[in-house]
Amino acid sequence: MKRRPLFSLSILVFLTLLSFAGPLLYPWDPLTFHKDLILAAPSWQHPFGTDRLGRDLLARIMQGGQVSLLIGVGSAVIASLIGLIMGVTAGYFRGWWDKGFVFIVDLFLTFPTFFLLLTLVSYIPASSAILIIVISITGWMGTARLIRSESYRIASQPFIKILRIAGTPTRRIVFRYFLPLLAPIFFVSFTFGVSGAILAESGLSYLGLGITPPEMSWGSILSDGKSVMEIAWWVSFFPGLMIFLVTFSLIQISDWLQDRANRREMSA
Repeated sequence: MKRRPLFSLSILVFLTLLSFAGPLLYPWDPLTFHKDLILAAPSWQHPFGTDRLGRDLLARIMQGGQVSLLIGVGSAVIASLIGLIMGVTAGYFRGWWDKGFVFIVDLFLTFPTFFLLLTLVSYIPASSAILIIVISITGWMGTARLIRSESYRIASQPFIKILRIAGTPTRRIVFRYFLPLLAPIFFVSFTFGVSGAILAESGLSYLGLGITPPEMSWGSILSDGKSVMEIAWWVSFFPGLMIFLVTFSLIQISDWLQDRANRREMSA
């Protein structure tokens, strides 16, 4: 159990360094065409091979990793914060705040999340900033429902009732007592949110609704390789491997955080 998060964190750190520091050291440009290197297989010169336009695939994956990771982390931060604010508000104040929360969540959940995402992106030109906003708008409900449920439980604790009767300011109660107790749920939801956002962006790019050239992401690189998959497996395999490693690592970290939270609750 102790080794698993360290291994997963090591993968995430390595991929982050590869994406953001790698282009500074790697000699190949991700946008330069090489007509003599079209669909070249992996080699010492081009470790991940080249694509159908002769562009170095490793250079493109490093560049695309910046976009994918920024979209994943940015979307997860915004969605988790929205979920935290909405959930705490509904769980602490209850009444019409809670009724409004339930109405908004039910309204969003009327449509499947990915189809709602497809609908929004279809009418908005895709870019990194737009995808972060759209994925955040469609991805906060799960966190909010978990936070609301836990906030209900915390608000029912005797010491919270005593603090409210004593006239303790709401801001102090929320920041000093609610947020520390909600931290495990928040971080678990955040890690799931990062992997979910990366997968959502990859799915949109694969369908041609995500990142558009000259900008690139792991999803768009994966999509470029689907037409040559039978003769050049590496074009789709390596960006797919990056997506898998990040998602797998984040899920392992989420499981570890959840396990720690459950042990802490049982011991308490």
